[in-house]
Amino acid sequence: MAKKVLIISTSLRGGSNSEILAKECERGTIEAELDVEYVSLKGKTIQYCIGCLVCQSKGACVLQDDVAEIMDKVKNAESIVFATPIYYYEMCGQMKTLLERLNPLYQADHKFRNIYMIATAAEDEESTFDKAYNGLQGWVDCFEKASLFEIVTGGGITDANEAGKYAEVMKKAYELGRGLANMFVR
Repeated sequence: MAKKVLIISTSLRGGSNSEILAKECERGTIEAELDVEYVSLKGKTIQYCIGCLVCQSKGACVLQDDVAEIMDKVKNAESIVFATPIYYYEMCGQMKTLLERLNPLYQADHKFRNIYMIATAAEDEESTFDKAYNGLQGWVDCFEKASLFEIVTGGGITDANEAGKYAEVMKKAYELGRGLANMFVR
C-alpha cells in the first residue's frame, strides 16, 4: 500500500513561489508512486481560533468552515508537507491560523508522523527561515508521535512566478517529494 502524503500550500497569492515548489514536490511524490493529495488554502474559508477549547472535550471545533475537511486530511496522512511564503521572517498568517485550528487533533488518533516544510522568501539571509521552522516545530512538539524533518528553502525569490527560474531549489523540492518514499518513520 502506498504511503499517504498531504501537501498543503498556504499562500493565497496568485503565482505563489512556495506553491510552485509545493507542486514540484507533488510531482516528485507522484513519480515515487506515493498516494499524494494536494490542498491549497486559496479560496478556503478559515476562521481564527476563538480559544474556547471546546475541541479538547468534544474532539471537534465549534467553528463551521473549511478546516474540518482539511483536518480530516491532516489526521489521515502519514507525511505532511507545509509550503509557506515567509513574511517578516515568519510563516504566513494563513498557515499559522490553520495550525491553531488543528487543535482538535491533539487528542485524536492521528496517522501523521513525518512533517516537512517548503518556504520561499525575498530575503536570502541564512537565518531567514529559522522563525518559521521553529514555529512549525512548536506545533509538531505537541504531537509526540510526529517529528519535523527537512526544510526546502528558496531565498532571494521576490517576484510572483519566479521560483521556476531557480533550478537548484526546484530540484530540492522535487527530491523531497521523491524521497518521501524512503523517509517514513513509524
